Formats: sequence, C-alpha cells, structure tokens
Amino acid sequence: MITITDIAKDKIIELRQKDGLNGEHNIRVAVSGGGCSGLMYDLKFDAAIQPQDQIFEDKGIKILVDKKSLLYLLGTELDFSDGLNGKGFQFKNPNATRTCGCGESFAV
Repeated sequence: MITITDIAKDKIIELRQKDGLNGEHNIRVAVSGGGCSGLMYDLKFDAAIQPQDQIFEDKGIKILVDKKSLLYLLGTELDFSDGLNGKGFQFKNPNATRTCGCGESFAV
C-alpha cells in the first residue's frame, strides 16, 4: 500500500486546481532507472487507468502504480515539505537502502 500525509493531500488538491484538472486526474507514482542512486521516482497527474495498474486510495486521493514500480514502492508514504532544506514532494520509502542528497533517486 502507498499512503500520503495530510500535507501532501492538500498540495495535490492545490496543484490539481491550479492546473485546471478535475478529480478524475489521479496521482501516478512510478519508478524508472536513472539518478545518482540508480532508480528515480516519477510523480504526475494521470486520468487514464491502465489494466496493469494497482490503485490505492488514501485520504480521498487515488494513487496509481504500475506493477513493476509497485515492487519498489510498497509501504511508501508520500509527503510534502516546504521547509528550508528544500520544497517538494518527498518519498518515505522503507525499501530504499540508499538515497541521494536531493531525495529524488534511491537504491534497493
């Protein structure tokens, strides 16, 4: 399962409204090769649900994850920070054995 914090939920709703998107645009979380640690997170809005997608819902937000990415993301919590150490979404991934300084890539 993938969860989100209240702060991340509020930011997702804010960004969806700012972009003129409706509630049918869900959050898609994926993992791809790259970054300084080997794997990178990808986060975007997506209205299309694919047959291979796993769908999670937390705090009224639907989260779409393809089966390949799910292996790397199980148990992950999506958070948002706008503090002095950086602004943006953060992935608290219990599967990551190493992360880079920016938090956008990881290794398992």
